[in-house]
Amino acid sequence: MNGNGKIYVIGLGPGNRQHTTPAAIEAIGQSGVIVGYNTYIELIEDLLTDKKVVFSGMRKEVDRCTQAFNYASQGEIVSLISSGDAGVYGMAGIMNEVLMKKGSNIEIEIVPGITAANAAASILGAPIMHDYVTISLSDLLTDWKLIKKRLHCGGEGDFVICIYNPKSKGRQDHIKEARDILLKYKRKDTPVGIVRNAKREKEGYILTTLEHMLDYEIDMVTVVIVGNSHTYIANNRMITPRGYRL
Repeated sequence: MNGNGKIYVIGLGPGNRQHTTPAAIEAIGQSGVIVGYNTYIELIEDLLTDKKVVFSGMRKEVDRCTQAFNYASQGEIVSLISSGDAGVYGMAGIMNEVLMKKGSNIEIEIVPGITAANAAASILGAPIMHDYVTISLSDLLTDWKLIKKRLHCGGEGDFVICIYNPKSKGRQDHIKEARDILLKYKRKDTPVGIVRNAKREKEGYILTTLEHMLDYEIDMVTVVIVGNSHTYIANNRMITPRGYRL
């Protein structure tokens, strides 16, 4: 640890404790300081009785990484918490960037977790058995023009597309525009799975088509998975064949 403590960057998975890895729980147990977004901290409150807990709200990611660095610089073992996998729209990238900017040699270990796409796919059946992409529709950190370009590329390439952050109170129309872009490349009857609260309380899913996907509730706790040209629905399951001969 070079005498400077250590930082674990932990993915908790989708939220249900059964889907948090033993490695994540072990790392939290070894840590004296836990840093995270307040909603994620609530998911592990029972593990934090003897810990110093530092939490904050949305859009404070840089502050949380700086706090984790400061505690680790004092010799503490720190867990920086993400949901899902910390390296997928999580805290792993920014924590590494903060350490590089500071020229720090503090030890950092990324503890992987089950992603929202993996959790949603398991509920739907097997929709991401072949090549797929994940695209977030949030334009807080990425220009909407670039997001649209990626949607075009994903559609043209016949990828299965997992859509994160599809719709928020302040961002109602992006999912409509995304659907219209994908209709340029995919059939109207392309299977679509809509999963809300994957592996959490109030979990639910809908199997529908690209044409009709906007008829159903979609929000920020939703993952939308759009199939490729070979995806089909059978026995209430969404399946993307990999090509095995049966």
